[in-house]
Amino acid sequence: MGGLRNYLALQVQARTGLGSGLFIWALLAVVFGTLTAGFILLIAFIWLAERYEPLTAAVALAGFFLLVTIIAFVCCLRSRRRTIERAELALAARRNAAWLDPKLVGGALQVSRTVEGRKLVPLLALGRATSRIASLPARHNPEGPSPRPPLSVGVFRRSGTDVRSGS
Repeated sequence: MGGLRNYLALQVQARTGLGSGLFIWALLAVVFGTLTAGFILLIAFIWLAERYEPLTAAVALAGFFLLVTIIAFVCCLRSRRRTIERAELALAARRNAAWLDPKLVGGALQVSRTVEGRKLVPLLALGRATSRIASLPARHNPEGPSPRPPLSVGVFRRSGTDVRSGS
């Protein structure tokens, strides 16, 4: 089992380039980048405090960070929307590509040869209806499942009179 784990780890490293050294250097870059950003903010605050008052400098920096936060939030929403659109397109392409599978087409041709033409049309209609029903989204009932299905009422005509069934 250890050999399989080592093999899979080597496959991942060969494809992605991930390793322990990469994680250590990335951690150092994050730590020192954060420290550098902190010093830059301190320098900006000192410079603004000397030029204007300290309260004005603090408000200016807070406004800048609020603006960056709003921009990042909007970009996050746009990225999420794009990801959803790409995933929906990929799912739609995958749904359509299943019909073009050579094995499926070959099987369909073989079935069509063995089934007579008159029997083929109802089978195709049944298959199409089944696939449409399967692709419909499930309905969600917030109250939970109903204890029994509702009774249906049908109207039948017999010799000019209405006879109601069901109750």
